[in-house]
Amino acid sequence: MAKKTVATLQTGSKKMTKVIKMVKSPKSGAYVFVEKVVNADDANSFFTK
Repeated sequence: MAKKTVATLQTGSKKMTKVIKMVKSPKSGAYVFVEKVVNADDANSFFTK
């Protein structure tokens, strides 16, 4: 099932990319990871936020 999902993301009209950003939690002070699937062109804007 997972292979079908990955194949759909790659063959679609838009090229999608999974981006992972490490963010420090204000509540606990520990680092957490934020994962999101975005358009490949918008990946840099995700990291600048």
